[in-house]
Amino acid sequence: MALEALNDAGCSKTNLIVILNDNEMSISKNVGGISTFLTKLRTRKGYQKSNAYIKKVVKKLPGNAGDAIIHFVRKVKNGIKQLVIPNMFFEELGFCYLGPVDGHHIEKLEGILQKAKEQKGPVLIHVLTKKGKGYIPAQTNPDKFHATSSFNLVTGESNSKKKEDYSKVFGKTLVELAKENEKVVAITAAMKDGTGLSEFAKQFPERFFDVGIAEQHSLTMAAGMAKAGIKPVVSIYSSFYQRAYDQVIHDIAMQNLPVVLCVDRAGIVGNDGETHQGVFDLAFFNLVPNLKIMAPKDFEELKQMLKFAVDSNFPVVIRYPRGAQEPNCEFREHALVELGKAEIIREGKDLTILAIGKMVAKAKKVAGELEKEGIYTEVINARFLKPFDKELLISSVSKTGKLVTIEDGIKQGGLGSIASRILIEENMQDKWGKAYRLPR
Repeated sequence: MALEALNDAGCSKTNLIVILNDNEMSISKNVGGISTFLTKLRTRKGYQKSNAYIKKVVKKLPGNAGDAIIHFVRKVKNGIKQLVIPNMFFEELGFCYLGPVDGHHIEKLEGILQKAKEQKGPVLIHVLTKKGKGYIPAQTNPDKFHATSSFNLVTGESNSKKKEDYSKVFGKTLVELAKENEKVVAITAAMKDGTGLSEFAKQFPERFFDVGIAEQHSLTMAAGMAKAGIKPVVSIYSSFYQRAYDQVIHDIAMQNLPVVLCVDRAGIVGNDGETHQGVFDLAFFNLVPNLKIMAPKDFEELKQMLKFAVDSNFPVVIRYPRGAQEPNCEFREHALVELGKAEIIREGKDLTILAIGKMVAKAKKVAGELEKEGIYTEVINARFLKPFDKELLISSVSKTGKLVTIEDGIKQGGLGSIASRILIEENMQDKWGKAYRLPR
């Protein structure tokens, strides 16, 4: 979108100022051709010297020499830039390029902003900043401090103990699968550390691809790899898959290509903020043809599902939450993952609770509390949103006569909608003769 906007604005002749804040970071270190180009602009000494020389020349000009002289000097400046830095990308797009300028030097920044205001047409100011400027631990580990919990101000060390989480379990499991299958590759979009792929990148550098903040490209690239017989495993945060919905549909699902789509940070993510809540993925993936959608109840089931997905010949979505598994709610048994098969976690006769993903642990806890009240609850781990285990649901609800669903997503299009629709289609009613209705 940024390139599309530059392309449009460059030919508009509009008096527009674009500030490129160049701190060399996305979440992880910047990658790609544009990043390499900016590095050349940032570090080329010849350009810096010519820029300083031109500034000295301009300062010596008479203050009222007229627009003609100013226009001439600007042409000289642009000509020198073209000689020193061939094929100036931004100027070829139609922008007047100003910079680079130290973004932490307020006076210099104010000066170049004033010059930009005086220019006619679109202007791009290349501002150099340092992520974490002024705080050494953040400057040293900018990716770590992109999002952090409470930490020691002196050392920069986190106050919380490191725990096993879903991202780390995913990363470790994928390394093991890659050792067994040389066709397995990993793809991410500027979030190697956040998705748990750091170790994979170290052990298999030629099989790891960080495409930068380019989710659309990552999925189309994965589709091409799958077409060539490679087994791509893509790991992206739930909220960022929304950017590449078109590619999921047209490039992967409609071709029925065996790409593994790992959806990290699914569900409510707390401190990541409103824009990062992963509450839509169950619903929007559910609408896409050919996708198989799974969610693990714990770490062990995530391992099983990842192996199942890598061994499959169709596109698979595995969604899992941020952080650790539910504490004090271990599952002793783990049935083998079979396509479209749910599992009964706890037998009961009074109520059925249908849950998926991390909500299965909560359903188990609820069932324990209800038993103290004399209500014996059957707990079903759906495992698959699609294909959905219709038979097990009908069998359980026929026995208990009552259904509650628990999921960490929006009401429409998810687990509750599927279960309600099935019961309506089967013309089933609860114990009190009330027909099941679709959730509003």
